[in-house]
Amino acid sequence: MVILLADFYNGVRSMKLRVVSSKNEIDDLNKNEQMVHLAFRAANTDVFRLIQNCPRVGLVQVPSSYRKTLSQASEMFLTIQGVELIEGDVWGHRKDIDQYYNIDEMIFKRIDRLRASGADATDIASAVSRETKLSRELVAYLIKQRS
Repeated sequence: MVILLADFYNGVRSMKLRVVSSKNEIDDLNKNEQMVHLAFRAANTDVFRLIQNCPRVGLVQVPSSYRKTLSQASEMFLTIQGVELIEGDVWGHRKDIDQYYNIDEMIFKRIDRLRASGADATDIASAVSRETKLSRELVAYLIKQRS
C-alpha cells in the first residue's frame, strides 16, 4: 500500500475508494482494488470472497452501524491478511454515476500543509475530516501510509 501512495504523489491526481453496494458485486471487482467501502452488511463469506478476489486490498471501510454487526471472525481474518478495517461513510456519493469515491489531490495537499505547519497526525486527521466529510479513520490511514 505504501507503493500506491508513493505512486500517487508522483503525479496521479486522485485515489479511489471502490464502493461495493451488494454482495453480488464482489465477484465482479477488479483484482487490483486496494481500498474498498462495503455499503452492505457483510457476512463472513462476503469478507472472505472480497479478499480472495482482491488480494491487494489494504483497507476495508464500513459504515459504523454495519461495523457493530461484523463478526469477530471477519475482523480477525482481515487483521491476519494485513487489511485495515475502519468505520466511515461516503457522504454524497452516487453509485449510479460512479462506482468509485474519489479522494481528491486537494485533500493530500491539505494534509501536507498541516504536516508542514507542525500539526500531529491526530490533529491533521480531525481537521481534514471536518473539512472534507471523510472519516477520521480514513484520513488517519492515509496519513499513516504516507509516513
